[in-house]
Amino acid sequence: MREKVAVIGAGFVGTMTAQRIAEKNLADVVLVDIIEGVPQGKALDMNHAASLVEMEAAVQGTNDFAEIRDSRVVVVTAGFPRMPGMSREELAAKNGKIIQSVVSRVREFAPECVLLIVTNPLDIMAYTAWKLSGFPARRVLGMGGVLDTARYEFLLARELGVSVRDIDALVIGSHGDTMIPLVEYSRARGVPIKSLLPEDRIEKILERTKNSGAEIVGLLKTGSAFHAPSASAAAMVEAVLKDSGRLLAASVLLEGQYGIRDVFIGAPIRLGADGVESIYEIVLSAAELQAYRDSAAAIRQFLDKISAS
Repeated sequence: MREKVAVIGAGFVGTMTAQRIAEKNLADVVLVDIIEGVPQGKALDMNHAASLVEMEAAVQGTNDFAEIRDSRVVVVTAGFPRMPGMSREELAAKNGKIIQSVVSRVREFAPECVLLIVTNPLDIMAYTAWKLSGFPARRVLGMGGVLDTARYEFLLARELGVSVRDIDALVIGSHGDTMIPLVEYSRARGVPIKSLLPEDRIEKILERTKNSGAEIVGLLKTGSAFHAPSASAAAMVEAVLKDSGRLLAASVLLEGQYGIRDVFIGAPIRLGADGVESIYEIVLSAAELQAYRDSAAAIRQFLDKISAS
C-alpha cells in the first residue's frame, strides 16, 4: 500500500507541492483546502495527466480534514502570501490564526506525522505549530533553509557559469533578512568559491540571496514565489519517505546548540524517516556565529512581540 502525504492549502505552493510529490510517485496525496471545489478541481486536473507523466500515485482533493488520517507527512502551505507593503507582524497575525486551526486538525487526524511548515513567516509559524501540536520537536520543521540554499546555489552557478549540479553550499539562520549564506562552506566541485570569485562579487550574491523572496514579490506584484518553494517542500518529503538521511538546512528547534535556545531557526540537519534525526554543530567563524545568534535573537524578539500583542 502506498504511503499518504497531506498538503494543506491548495494555493500555488500547495498545488505544485502536491503535483511534484505525485509525479515522483512518492506517495498518494490528499490536497486539502477550505474553499469548496478548489482542491477537488485541482486534484482532478492533476490526475488527468497521469498517463502523460507516468504518475501512479493518486491525488485526492477535499475540504474534509478527516481525509488526512494516518498521513506520514503533512505539509502546511495554507496562509496569506506577503504582499508589497505588508509588515511581518501583519503577516504573522493573519497566518498564526490559520496555523492554529490547521494544527488542531492535524493533531486530531494525523498525530504521528512529520509536520512540515511552509507558511510564512516561516520560523515563527514553525515554532507556533510545534507549541500547538505538542509533537516532539524532531517531527516539526520548517522548509526555509532548503529554499534559501537552492537560491544561493543557483546564483553561484550563474555567476560562475557552471552547472548548478556542481555547486554545494549551505544557508543557515532565519528565513528572512538575517539568513546567513556560509561562504566557507560554498564550493564548486570541491573548489572553494573564494578561490573562484572576488570578494565584491560574492557579497553581491549574498545580498541577492537574502533578498530573493522580496525580489520575486516585487516582480509579481500580486503574489509570491511558488516554483522553488514547492520543489523544496517536495525534496524534504522525499527525504522522510525514503529515509534518505539528507544533510540539509531546515528551520528546527535549537535547545542549546550554538548557544541558542527555544527558537526555530535554520540549521544543518540530517532528515530521515523520523524527521530531524540530528542537528549538526558545524564550525563557524566568530563573525558567522555572532550573526547566527543575532538572527536567533531577532526571531525571539519577534515571537515575544507577537505574543504580547
